[in-house]
Amino acid sequence: MDAWKIILEVFLLLIGFVLLVKGADFFVDGAAGIAKKLKVSTFIIGATVVALGTSAPELAVTIVDAAGGTGELIVGNILGSNVINIFLILGISAVICKLPVEKTTRIIDLPFLILISGLFVLMGALGNSFAWWEGLILVLLYAAFMVYNVVLAKKQSKVLLEEATAVATSFGDETAAVAAPANWWERVKAKYEELKEKVWFLIIITVVGLGMIVGGAELVVNSATFIATDAIGIPPEIVALTVVAFGTSLPELVTSVSAARKGDVGIATGNIIGSNIANILLIGGVGALCKGSDGLPFSTEGLVSGLVSLFAAVLIFSSCWGKTKSIGRIAGIIMLVCLVVYYVFIFLNMYVIHLY
Repeated sequence: MDAWKIILEVFLLLIGFVLLVKGADFFVDGAAGIAKKLKVSTFIIGATVVALGTSAPELAVTIVDAAGGTGELIVGNILGSNVINIFLILGISAVICKLPVEKTTRIIDLPFLILISGLFVLMGALGNSFAWWEGLILVLLYAAFMVYNVVLAKKQSKVLLEEATAVATSFGDETAAVAAPANWWERVKAKYEELKEKVWFLIIITVVGLGMIVGGAELVVNSATFIATDAIGIPPEIVALTVVAFGTSLPELVTSVSAARKGDVGIATGNIIGSNIANILLIGGVGALCKGSDGLPFSTEGLVSGLVSLFAAVLIFSSCWGKTKSIGRIAGIIMLVCLVVYYVFIFLNMYVIHLY
């Protein structure tokens, strides 16, 4: 084994993590800033713009695999990603900070996620595959979901604009003196905060941040896979279920955790719920449409993961109806425990059941 190759892959792994962390900071700052400019809730931005952005890699992989491959990885990728999104990412986010859930999310978005999760499993189980017309139904449902969010955003924008006008007229033109930054780093930070008031700058850091996240995730997955399989000798099946599965969810993970750390809890919850909806309806629908008359395969493993994904959606819904109307630390810990149980089951199924 070439030692320099290993050193290079470790270096690329570190670079990937740096890109992920800083890219998430830029992406969250940009998305939250755009939400404020548009005067809509950060949840809507998280469920639409951020969710689509973090699901872009899965969408690209789905189109490529459906067009030129067997399509056998598409359903597993969708359902596995949804399970990790809730159990791991939302679980970690909830442990870091309590995640309030808006009323419209509790009575519309989450029931909708449960409904389509069950529909996806039912469609796949009936014929062990998805026909092109079932894919069309899924895509149309996603279009309806996006239209609903656009209408809701316009209503919120109007209400918040009226509130902002009322608040502005109740204050005078009092301004507070701000001390000049002490050093160059403070001046750079001050300039950054100043530029965040510009819409064009918010768009730039959102796009750049997303690019850094996707690029960083690619570096982390490729380097970690090489180190695990070639340098350490871990079986490829284990790598696929751990390193690769975790790596493909890194965009959602770093975005949601960064948003929770910054206090933008709407982006954290909206990103996960919106990503899961996009995975099922958009990515699943596009995959079935691309496979055409061949159909998108739905295996027994897909049925198991689909039921777990449905359970995960129900778990979110049931955990946000307490007095605080939020997903708390206890719920987050339960999600992380469920993830461990899920992976234990997968490993037992692979190494014990398959022996007989």
